[in-house]
Amino acid sequence: MIKVDGLRKEYGSVLALSGISFEVPKGQVLGFLGPNGAGKSTTLKILTTFIQATEGNAILDGFSVRDQPNEVRKRVGYLPEHAPLYLEMTVYDYLDYAARSRDLGSRQECRRAIARVVDICTLYEVIGRRIGHLSKGFRQRVGLAQAMIHDPDILILDEPTSGLDPIQIGEIRSVIRRMGEERSVLFSTHIIPEVELSCDRVLVIDKGKLVGDGKPEELRETVTSSHLLLRWKGDKEQAIKDVKELLGHEVRVDGFQKNDGISHLTIHNSAPEKGHYDKLASAFSGQGQFLELREEKPSLEEAFFSLVGRRTEHH
Repeated sequence: MIKVDGLRKEYGSVLALSGISFEVPKGQVLGFLGPNGAGKSTTLKILTTFIQATEGNAILDGFSVRDQPNEVRKRVGYLPEHAPLYLEMTVYDYLDYAARSRDLGSRQECRRAIARVVDICTLYEVIGRRIGHLSKGFRQRVGLAQAMIHDPDILILDEPTSGLDPIQIGEIRSVIRRMGEERSVLFSTHIIPEVELSCDRVLVIDKGKLVGDGKPEELRETVTSSHLLLRWKGDKEQAIKDVKELLGHEVRVDGFQKNDGISHLTIHNSAPEKGHYDKLASAFSGQGQFLELREEKPSLEEAFFSLVGRRTEHH
């Protein structure tokens, strides 16, 4: 449904995209993950024909963003980071306006389209209220509804959960998952947990280049080293000192201590060395203060920081 080929975008002397390419099949929810300023919004604006690429092209549902932008707009639903809402309009009037702007046909056909998106986005209780009086979560749902009013096969969403509380994020996530059952959905975010909970596949972009592509579990596997986690009833600094004496002072150890006196230590890049686990188990398990020692696989957050060349910090 989406085929991106060598997109490059320059803003004067600033290179925002550096020849990125990827494809999105129908029925896939693709998360576009990257730090702020990585090129996510620039890519989405090119795909939705708001701006033109300096080089390269993208084909959406068989039509070129460069040569056939009007055909692309008919087939794509787009929710920008700041939803294009008219705050003085009621939800119904706004969706009616969106339907008529899309030239969906007769009044009856427009009403059917409105009923469909109201059902998908669960807007029954606010259908007669002014948009300006709604919570941000409901406003985002209204924005999603306008993006879907013409029943497109492709949905492109820019930071759809930005600024929402956990309950609102869960509601938007549920809508995205339902939409992805029959459509191609591409949404950008810098919130890593959203990717794991919402996406079938993840693209990681940094400084205008794609640096990762795969399912969340596949990206985690790009981090070759695991960690050892040690829970210890006692002073954190003393435990760190003991670990370094056992394993060597070059080993990176950090952690925190809770009010109950239990220290949680992370011993980095140690699990592949079986001797490290054996030494720690032998030294700590014979003492009454030992609580737990286990290997922890890398998280998606660690994979993300590894791919974009930054180190995550543990506290």
